[in-house]
Amino acid sequence: MIRVCLHGAESTGKSVLAAQLQAQCGWPWIPEYGRQYCEEHGTDLTMADLLAIAEGQDAANRAAEALSPPVLLLDTDQLMTAAWAQMLFGAVPEVLLSYPKADLYLLFSPDVPWVEDGTRFFGTDAERARFATIAEAMLVRAGVPFTRIAGGWDERAAQARAAIAALLDAG
Repeated sequence: MIRVCLHGAESTGKSVLAAQLQAQCGWPWIPEYGRQYCEEHGTDLTMADLLAIAEGQDAANRAAEALSPPVLLLDTDQLMTAAWAQMLFGAVPEVLLSYPKADLYLLFSPDVPWVEDGTRFFGTDAERARFATIAEAMLVRAGVPFTRIAGGWDERAAQARAAIAALLDAG
C-alpha cells in the first residue's frame, strides 16, 4: 500500500483534489479530522486541541490502512498539525513528529484563490505565504519525500496524478 498525503496551506484545493482522485481512480480518501473537530468544538484552538486532532486523524488513517488499498489518500496528517502548532503557537510538540509518515507528500502552493468556509484562519496573501513556508519546513524537518503541486486546478490534478503514478511505477 502506498500512502499519499496532501499537505499545504489552507484553501489550496487539497480536499477537492482528494475527492476527485477518489472518484476517478477509486483510491480511498481519508478526510481531514481537524475540520470535523473544529465544526464540533469551534475554532478557538489550544495546543491540547491540536493534539486531540492528531490522535483523531491517526485513528482514521489506521482504520483505512487496515483495508490495505493499493493507494490511500490522506487529506492531511500530523506533519500538517505540526505546521498548525508552529503557525498558531510558535512551537511544535515532538509527539506530532513521531506519527507514521506517508510515502509521498503532495505540497500544495497557495497560488489559487482563497475561499472562506467558516473554519479557515489565514486568508491574507502574507499569512498564506507564511503558512506555506511553515508547511514546507515541516516536510523538510521530517525528511519525507514531497512533490510540489501548483498552478490552476487542472494543472494541480495532472501533477498529482503524475506524482502518484511515478510512485506506483517505482514500487
